[in-house]
Amino acid sequence: MSSSVKIEDTLRDKIISKPEIILEDQDVMKALIVANERSMGGNIVDLRGIAMERLEARLDRLEDTHRSVIAAAYENLAGTNQVHRAVLRMLDPLEFEIFLKDLDGEVANILRVDAVRLVLETAQEDEKAAVKRLGSVLSIAEPGFVERYLTGGRNVPVRQVTLRQLDQGLSTVYGDRGTFIRSEACLKLDFGEGRLPGMLVMGAEDPHHFTPQQGTDLLSFFSGVFERAMRRWLS
Repeated sequence: MSSSVKIEDTLRDKIISKPEIILEDQDVMKALIVANERSMGGNIVDLRGIAMERLEARLDRLEDTHRSVIAAAYENLAGTNQVHRAVLRMLDPLEFEIFLKDLDGEVANILRVDAVRLVLETAQEDEKAAVKRLGSVLSIAEPGFVERYLTGGRNVPVRQVTLRQLDQGLSTVYGDRGTFIRSEACLKLDFGEGRLPGMLVMGAEDPHHFTPQQGTDLLSFFSGVFERAMRRWLS
């Protein structure tokens, strides 16, 4: 003698009138599939169930990828807005001293870095004294310093943008702040024919703020704008 549990008439009528309620509920559908497999017995292979499991796994992976792509797009958009705001701020000053002070002030705040330093190469000793009144943002170095700093003295190509993590920042560049710097972005600057190169350095206390795996397109754009602004000041 067998017995079965009947579904309530009101619930049955509701399901029949709106079957999409069941179809759109993943947990209910899974429970129905499991119950169906149990009713068929363990010796029957349910190819449809296997296919559905694989489709569900693929859908989960697609959803994860979709979320990652959206997150990356928002992050890239936020980074673009930051660089654009920093460029506009950098173009505002009408005096060179204010331009330099803004680099380690408002520009650094917009870019969310802890220090910005400009390094210029020169072979003239008398220029070093003139630099002191411009504060800690600008430092003077001997010819060849920029390339050695970027390559670490190795025989490797010099890239326009170098991102790396540090034990601490070099005091020659950062001064006393170097003790706290754990990552940096180095932008090699070309001031035109007949001029020695320079370097703009952005330092962060967060060791993961700049890493070699990050993209450099936005910083390359910022570097190009900064080069053009500096050429006007130097002329």
